[in-house]
Amino acid sequence: MIRAKLFKGLKDGTMNMRTIFDDEKVKLQTGQICNYCGSTEKLALAHIFPQKLGGKDNPENLIFACRTCNSSKGKKDLIEWMNVKERFLPLMIIRRYLKLTFSYCVEHNLIDKNIEGIKELELPFKIELLPTSYPSPSELILNIEN
Repeated sequence: MIRAKLFKGLKDGTMNMRTIFDDEKVKLQTGQICNYCGSTEKLALAHIFPQKLGGKDNPENLIFACRTCNSSKGKKDLIEWMNVKERFLPLMIIRRYLKLTFSYCVEHNLIDKNIEGIKELELPFKIELLPTSYPSPSELILNIEN
């Protein structure tokens, strides 16, 4: 129900997402750390949507990642990679990933399309992997401790 209200609000313009600019402010405030594991060693800029899958080479699609995480992710979809690692994405990365996904869908007139039809398109993300539920706070704490 919440998702349906948010979707309706985004479509009819009565609700707005916070901009990626807000995420950029957070990125600058947190400094240079791996957005996946928190490491401060051997950092590089990494693409959230891999360029090999059509991701753009622009600031909105770039985050800091350590070499280990970046090479482990490779050209996989971010959520696909995190599922393989059995880890849940940090909230800031989920927000950014979903904003990029939403922006891509708006830009390519996919918002009103059926998900089954969209799955057949070549996208820089795997729409079938978009999270539809989130772990409870206690599950998140267990995930962080592991």
